Amino acid sequence: MTNLSDENPTQTDLAAADTLDVHQAVDQQLRSLQRFGLTIVPKGNGEVFNFSAHEEPTAVAPQQANAPTPTATSAAVDPPKPAAMAPVAQTPAPVSPQPPAEAPTAPAGPVDPPVSTSDPYPAIVAAEQRPASLQVISKEVTDCHRCPQLAEFRTQTVFGVGDPNARLVFVGEGPGEQEDRAGLPFVDAAGQLLDKILGACGLHRDQVYILNTVKCRPPQNRNPKQNELENCWGYGRRQLEILQPEFICCLGSVAAKTVLNTNLAVGKLRRRFHDYRGSKVMVTYHPAYLLRTSSAKKHAWDDMQMLMREMGIKIPKR
Repeated sequence: MTNLSDENPTQTDLAAADTLDVHQAVDQQLRSLQRFGLTIVPKGNGEVFNFSAHEEPTAVAPQQANAPTPTATSAAVDPPKPAAMAPVAQTPAPVSPQPPAEAPTAPAGPVDPPVSTSDPYPAIVAAEQRPASLQVISKEVTDCHRCPQLAEFRTQTVFGVGDPNARLVFVGEGPGEQEDRAGLPFVDAAGQLLDKILGACGLHRDQVYILNTVKCRPPQNRNPKQNELENCWGYGRRQLEILQPEFICCLGSVAAKTVLNTNLAVGKLRRRFHDYRGSKVMVTYHPAYLLRTSSAKKHAWDDMQMLMREMGIKIPKR
């Protein structure tokens, strides 16, 4: 207890002495309670006060009051707050590749006007001038981009091959993969079959002339489209105007429909001769079709025998 002066105490001194007596009494009571493990929580402010002898009370956070005492094996630890995650860049979903759109097939230059199959050939080109005349057209074909898709797809153009003074011209459909690489028509399996047919007739490909309705390989060896035929057949027609053969053999429906300007099928056109500007035209099956359809080989051979008879060529005995 604090000793107060006994000489003339004032009212203020008495009030201070009473306050000190109260504080000392409370301090003694609190210390006695601490010996029993008790803690006093003042009402209304949510704080816990820990007391020690001769010290002022210190406030601690409310959650620590009920926190379990740490042990060697466990501790009351607040779960870590997840760190703020950086925004994840959104990866665009893969897009399925689309096949490229076909390039427009409008001609890049003037297209040769069509002619009637009954129109006569123009003036005969002298035999010695035919190679040079064909070379002029071949150069035009090499530089041609009338069909942008075919021009982009091709390795090289396939103009034609054979004797410029041949009596017989074979017209096929279009170059395949091997023809596109070689720059020559009918050098694949179908061409080998054509060589065998010619050999059976007593002929060699050097004695005939071979060309196609289109000079560039269509993608995936598909049939030429109508506008591609319109763009390209003018070159073939000019070749025939220089060659002016006595006979033309159309191999397959595309060649037959292009040369004869008809929609009839091969089965309706074969076994008879047609006219193309004074040339006699025979229609038969394409060698590629014969490779797929063995039963048609007999019909094709019948057509070739008829053609040889008309040409006055005797077929060698087998």
